Amino acid sequence: MGLLQSLEDSALASAIRQSYWLYPFLEILHILGIVLLVGAAFLFDLRLLGLSKNLPVPDLARHVLPWSRRGLYLIIPSGLLLFSTNAVALASDSVFHIKMLLLAVGGLNAGFFHRYIFSSAPEWQHGNTPRIAKAVAVCSIVVWVAVITCGRLLAY
Repeated sequence: MGLLQSLEDSALASAIRQSYWLYPFLEILHILGIVLLVGAAFLFDLRLLGLSKNLPVPDLARHVLPWSRRGLYLIIPSGLLLFSTNAVALASDSVFHIKMLLLAVGGLNAGFFHRYIFSSAPEWQHGNTPRIAKAVAVCSIVVWVAVITCGRLLAY
C-alpha cells in the first residue's frame, strides 16, 4: 500500500487531479486508444468468424492489426496516469482486478493466435477458417467487451 499511496501522492498524480483539463484529456486518449485497439481487433475477429470472406486474412491483418498496436501506445500510458490519480482505491477494487486479469487473458489470447495459428492463414480459402481460430476470435470479442465493461464500472 505504501507504494500505491506514494504513487497517488506524487506531484504528477496531484497535477492530473487538480487540472481542469488534464484528467478528461487522458480519458479521451484512453478511449481513442480503446477504439483503435478494439475496433481493429473486432474487424479482424469478425473476419475470422466468417464475415467478409472476400478479404484474405493475411491482407486484413496487415491492414488493421498495426492500428491495434497503435492503440496500445495510447492506452498504456494514459491508463497508468489515470490509475495514479486513485491508485489505492483502484488497487482494492475487485472490478479493477478482474479488468487486469481480462487484459492478461486478451494478451495471451492474441499471443497464442499469432504464435501458433496465424502462420497457416494463407491457406484459409473462402472462409475455411479453422475452428481454433474462430474460438480465439470469440474469446477476443468476449474479453474486450468485458474489459470495456469493467472500465466503465470503475468510473462509478
